[in-house]
Amino acid sequence: MESNFELFKNSIRGEVILPQDTGYEESRKVYNAMIDKKPGMIVKCVDVADVISCVNYGRENNLLIAIRGGGHNGGGLGICDDGLVIDLSGIKFVRVDTKNNTVRVGGGNLWGEVDHATHPFGLAVPAGIISTTGVGGLTLGGGVGHLSRKFGLTIDNLLEADMVLADGSFVTVNESQNSDLYWAIRGGGGNFGIVTSFKFQAHPVKTVIGGPTLWPIEKTEEIMEWYHNFIHDVPEELNGFIATMIIPGPPFPEELHMKQFCGIVWCYVGDPDKFEELFQPVIDKNPIFNHVGEMPYPSVQTLFDGLMPSGMQWYWRADFFTDLGPEARAEHKKYGSSIPTPLSQMHLYPISGAASRPGPEDTPWAYRHAKYAGVFVGVDPDPAKAEELTAWAKSYQEALHPYSSGGAYTNFMMDEGHDRVKDSYGQNYERLVEIKGKYDPDNLFRVNQNIKPK
Repeated sequence: MESNFELFKNSIRGEVILPQDTGYEESRKVYNAMIDKKPGMIVKCVDVADVISCVNYGRENNLLIAIRGGGHNGGGLGICDDGLVIDLSGIKFVRVDTKNNTVRVGGGNLWGEVDHATHPFGLAVPAGIISTTGVGGLTLGGGVGHLSRKFGLTIDNLLEADMVLADGSFVTVNESQNSDLYWAIRGGGGNFGIVTSFKFQAHPVKTVIGGPTLWPIEKTEEIMEWYHNFIHDVPEELNGFIATMIIPGPPFPEELHMKQFCGIVWCYVGDPDKFEELFQPVIDKNPIFNHVGEMPYPSVQTLFDGLMPSGMQWYWRADFFTDLGPEARAEHKKYGSSIPTPLSQMHLYPISGAASRPGPEDTPWAYRHAKYAGVFVGVDPDPAKAEELTAWAKSYQEALHPYSSGGAYTNFMMDEGHDRVKDSYGQNYERLVEIKGKYDPDNLFRVNQNIKPK
């Protein structure tokens, strides 16, 4: 008679990988090499049936369950020690419907695959800034990126999802079906079930005008003050996130290498004939490097892929900000002048235009009133640098936290404790707790920025 495990294994069309199997070491790696967890089993699902089998087996055997999409999560929340990793990377498809400009995407897809499929049709779905990011994790946490000011966050463009719930049931969620779940997954993370397919509204975007402008780090305070007054009043077609950073090497000119800068990375999706006039105030600030030009939208999404491959040491901290006052600007200059490794950096993503229009309770994403989603990231390939880059990112964030709005964008957070999660959902937390209690009362899905049921 077959054992419980053998019955489960035989029900899976994908691959079941155990610690003794060839490929286990490779399969347990995630984007952040600082995360070193050893699950008891990894199941590479290829369809919804596999996901249902995994959820049922995990629940019935009291296993800790982690759900892995792209594996990009900074805190390593797509993997766990000893438990079951449900790997969705085999559930991939992108179907574009040109009748209504919608896109159906598998739970295991990466954003670069979506961009590849939509671009020939002159369409794009608002997402992040790195093409290797997983669709699932980025979407469920919110989705801030190059198109946010014009077309909103990724969650503002999520029309529908198919989900496997904690009891193994399969549901479709949208405005008219399971509308409470539909509300919850637009920013509430992976707390409520496993999304096996997403349906997005896409928008007409083919060619953009984008790229970086750089100023010496000594000009940080001046540029940040100007930027704050400029970016929220300029037409929504222009987006630009501001950064403190080091230029690590190519493709930038050699004279810039290993120097610190205040930079802005632009993306414009409007009428090209209007760009020059719109961008003139930027030129008037005399950037020492200006590499802004026309490119296909997928190219702006891949600008940083080469600098940020998988396998680096990463440490993230984050906060929302409503202002860039003089004290905050001074701290940015201070910490931007002491970046510890060439890939470590700070980004402030503007939340204005379309991203700021939904009400604070229209989705769980509670900080529509904030002006920026900030992230402080220590990065380096060398594990020996892990302590140094972690200390810098923590110190930078802690220095700016008194000027913050309170919570943080959950996709930019490490595992920072329950109070931090509550702060980040603000007034929406109690409603999320209610929905969690209805659909996952035993907190089966808890390897995430966890919303605890009562």
